[in-house]
Amino acid sequence: MSSRPVPLIPPALRAFLVRVPFLVPLVRLLRRGPLARDRNLLVTLTVLTLMLGGLAARVSAEWFSPALMIPITLVGGLQLRLRSLVKLLCAVAACLLYVGIALGFRHIGPGLMATFGFTGVLATLMARTRGKLGVQGLRGDAMLLELRDRLKRQSELPRLPKGWDSRVVLTQAGGSSFGGDFLVSMREGDTVELALVDVSGKGVDAGTRALMLSGTFGGLLGSVSDFLGSCNTYLHRQREAEGFVTAVHVRLNLATGEYVITSAGHPPVVKFDSGAGAWRVSPAKGVVLGIVPDLHCEPDRGMLRKGDALMLYTDGLIEQPGRDIDAGLDRLLGEAERLLPSGFRSGARSLVSSMSAGHNDDCALILIWRP
Repeated sequence: MSSRPVPLIPPALRAFLVRVPFLVPLVRLLRRGPLARDRNLLVTLTVLTLMLGGLAARVSAEWFSPALMIPITLVGGLQLRLRSLVKLLCAVAACLLYVGIALGFRHIGPGLMATFGFTGVLATLMARTRGKLGVQGLRGDAMLLELRDRLKRQSELPRLPKGWDSRVVLTQAGGSSFGGDFLVSMREGDTVELALVDVSGKGVDAGTRALMLSGTFGGLLGSVSDFLGSCNTYLHRQREAEGFVTAVHVRLNLATGEYVITSAGHPPVVKFDSGAGAWRVSPAKGVVLGIVPDLHCEPDRGMLRKGDALMLYTDGLIEQPGRDIDAGLDRLLGEAERLLPSGFRSGARSLVSSMSAGHNDDCALILIWRP
């Protein structure tokens, strides 16, 4: 049994409307072309502007204040193309001139004119930015929020089985939603791979590069045997040089506890040895990504036993102006001793807060341990 959609306009009413002169051509004009929405909105805002100007000049400038054209201008800046916005601004200027002449410029003072000038410039800048992005309204901001949320979800470690635990702490410079430090990870069976990456710069300046590289590195992780080598090849063939990228990669077997650490110019991973009750610096090292065509890394192999832990971090925790990096690493290991009484999970956030206090930089800390 098939069902037909119910028409929005009854047939009798439709038959009457098509006989109205100029109605059908007008409707077709309003619906024609990809720019119909922009044109219709321009017509609507222009009509509102002209009505406000006429009512302010002929009825009451108090009830229909010319200042009501300010939100109309802002709506135009958010929704109209730049060419259409210029037409709307011309209509606003004409209405202000008409109201000023009709009322002797009593209700249009220098303050209101300055406000209209500032609003017009702001609306023009918004329209130009949206024109470059090819979006309308606040869609550009929504896209950035979606990218930020995707990056945050990607920076979450996969669920670990019983007998394992982890903690991830990422903070961006200046409280920004974007930063140059990011994490990519994946789990396949008993194997977990994760890579902590640090893009040069901080905050929003490094955030755009981090967004681009997170997708690339996330696709390479688990798909190639030499992860850092593949990342290096990708960065080396990029024509534009926009600063350096460091990374550390860990492949961990959850069944046996065996791990392999490779590093490319990144601060060294540290391991907590529960038997000795001390932190040990990993000897894994390599060149910064994208500098040389063939990357050679010296890996570090080991095993995590019950009570052991691995700690990955970025240079934002140990690097401070006027202080040696080795001194920062010693301070980090000293502060890490305070993790033991309260446990790794509850102490990770306080460790980052303690190490990042007094300077503004992106910071990241990843802990994986066997309780």
